[in-house]
Amino acid sequence: MLAQTGRRTTRLDMLPFTIDTEHGRRHWRQLLLAIEQRIVLADAYPGMLADDLSDYLFARSTGHIGSLMTLVNRGCQRARRTGTECLTRDLLDQVRNDAASEHARTELEHALQSGKATSRPARARAAR
Repeated sequence: MLAQTGRRTTRLDMLPFTIDTEHGRRHWRQLLLAIEQRIVLADAYPGMLADDLSDYLFARSTGHIGSLMTLVNRGCQRARRTGTECLTRDLLDQVRNDAASEHARTELEHALQSGKATSRPARARAAR
């Protein structure tokens, strides 16, 4: 089975996004802004991901694009099914993500909530 599957796909390795530098935080924000533009929910708004959920999404995905996209896609499906029509922390808390991200979530959330880490670039933090 692996031989057939391995010949049908090309593996592309991507390093996770990081937030330990200003450069990394800017890239994370740019990614969230790009995803926001593609979300089709009736009550979606600018800043829904990049401003309101940045730290939360980083904690839930640990910076891995696959984990982030799974969470956002499943969140959008739940938002449509429930009539919420936007992504919120409460809604996303009801969405399960991959095991590796969920395992690392607690420690990362603690660092973000205590102020030891942030996913928001300095300019975005100053705007709030």
